[in-house]
Amino acid sequence: MGDVVQMHFSTVDYVIFALLLVASTGIGLFYAFSGGRQRTTQEFLLADRSMSCLPVSLSLLATFQSAVAILGAPSEVYTFGTQYWFLGCSYFLGLLIPAHVFIPVFYRLRLSSAYEYLELRFNKTVRICGTITFIFQMVIYMGVVLYAPALALNAVTGFDLWGAVLAMGLVCTLYTALGGLKAVIWTDVFQTVVMFAGQLAVIVVGTSQAGGISEVWRKAMNGSRIASLDLNPDPLERHTFWTLGVGGVFLMLALYGVNQAQVQRYLSSRTEREAVMSCYVVFPCQQIVLSLGCLMGLVMFARYGEDSPLDKGYVKTKDQMVLYFVMDVFRDLPGLPGLFVACLFSGALSTISSAFNSLATVTMEDLIKPFFPNMTEAKATLLSKALALGYGLVCLAMAYVASLMGSVLQAAFSIFGMVGGPLLGLFCLGMFFPWANSTGALVGLFSGLAMAFWIGIGSFVMRLPGPDLLPYANTTAPPLLGNMTTVAMTTLVSNMTSKTRPSGVEAIYNLSYMWYSAHNSATVVLVGLLVSLITGPMKEKDLTPGTVFPVLGTLLFFLPERYKEKLCCVTPLGHKHKDAQPYLTAQKENQEEVEEEVGGRKGAGEKLVEAGLAAPRASTTLSPHPSEETAL
Repeated sequence: MGDVVQMHFSTVDYVIFALLLVASTGIGLFYAFSGGRQRTTQEFLLADRSMSCLPVSLSLLATFQSAVAILGAPSEVYTFGTQYWFLGCSYFLGLLIPAHVFIPVFYRLRLSSAYEYLELRFNKTVRICGTITFIFQMVIYMGVVLYAPALALNAVTGFDLWGAVLAMGLVCTLYTALGGLKAVIWTDVFQTVVMFAGQLAVIVVGTSQAGGISEVWRKAMNGSRIASLDLNPDPLERHTFWTLGVGGVFLMLALYGVNQAQVQRYLSSRTEREAVMSCYVVFPCQQIVLSLGCLMGLVMFARYGEDSPLDKGYVKTKDQMVLYFVMDVFRDLPGLPGLFVACLFSGALSTISSAFNSLATVTMEDLIKPFFPNMTEAKATLLSKALALGYGLVCLAMAYVASLMGSVLQAAFSIFGMVGGPLLGLFCLGMFFPWANSTGALVGLFSGLAMAFWIGIGSFVMRLPGPDLLPYANTTAPPLLGNMTTVAMTTLVSNMTSKTRPSGVEAIYNLSYMWYSAHNSATVVLVGLLVSLITGPMKEKDLTPGTVFPVLGTLLFFLPERYKEKLCCVTPLGHKHKDAQPYLTAQKENQEEVEEEVGGRKGAGEKLVEAGLAAPRASTTLSPHPSEETAL
């Protein structure tokens, strides 16, 4: 820890921290004993599909705005400058595409789990493989998210490491298992407010101590921390405009388009329009959160300059640096360190509670219900609660595994890119390419996963310290799961003019971690299409209505109809298909809802057309312009 005495919490700090845990538990208990009392799986897992836009959007924001980002972003900006801010450019497409492509497809099929879609589009095997991949992804990610803040807190304040992990893990398990998705969403709303408050407090106090915002900016400019637009197209460069602005889109799609934790929130919305609106509301919130993280990094730089607490040996890793800075800024202000730690733990709680709930949902809907179709509702609800509890305990075990891993931001993003990318590819393959078949989907998914782990593990092994490999490895992408180097080392390396550019396989291992998602999802789509064409593409009439988004038909509008038919990109109409039942039932349910909402002014057919639940023609597929369709 170096020669500096650890900074300790005052009683007020502990009280504020305890209040966060008590309030979160209180919200969970409130929903456990009010309303429908979580007696049905529909209420427990999907909040009775009754949520409005604002809580859903704040919950979407909180789910992946975890402690990882709160600790990672400022230290990233402190070390490398504001280049990271360009990630905000990827939010435009990263949220527009889910709002107008994925949400309409999922919402109109009335799914409970995103992976039900894979069975409707392909078959049961693809659904089960998708589910297992997702469970693997989230279980690993949970461990990182739970362990990271506890470790940093322990190092800087001496706060008991496993005490913090257990307190968070158990509180979170308690309110998720008792209160269901309603509790998760409303605790997310509360925790988002706490997160904003904690970050703002640090920035305001830190800026005033540094001599005002203009002084912070001047010091950052002098220290070359304000990055200009880097248009270097090299995919091996760690952060450039292209890796962040374009590679980031695929990361966002994997998070906001097809991740069950987010899809579940869309599906819990009252109407499709509310679900789409929640996506729009997340956008400015995401930008604010990103800007706050970057600003905190600049305030840190204004305080310490090049002489970081890491160099002095006050802290051991970059992840602890932010907490050290907070304790330093709030040294004479009791209560405020507690607020920031509450902010940090809010980030962790909101993420892992969503993980527990979504894991319980997919396990129930995709792995248990299909094999026990006659299970009673009471038994299914009880089992869902037991699953949420079980995953809570698994998360604690994963936190121990995470304690054996290194740098946090990198690890979490890499796991998401490694596993989230192939899943994104699988959904895109099904949704945009009507001729993709189930064999293609399976081979594509496994190829994507194999590629992901080959690059991930390869780059990790390659970056094990070796005199020849270290300089280049550290400037392009820090070690995947190992410790990131110190500021001094990075500065030294970036000043070296002669860098030997890796070639061949080595170049693939040096790919920027922001491209993992794009690279792996593209692998799934290409291999999937190739295998589908070899093994016999699917015919129009075999497709379940509503499972294909007609993007190809729209893009190839200039082709004559007969060529479109050959390419299988005419709107699928197969009303009599055996699997169309869930979709047609959904249409009927939606029709009833619309009739209730619109009232007795028009005939049912007109109402449906107005609501976008049926095209004026007898088509059961989505219009290529869902933006016009969401006017419920």
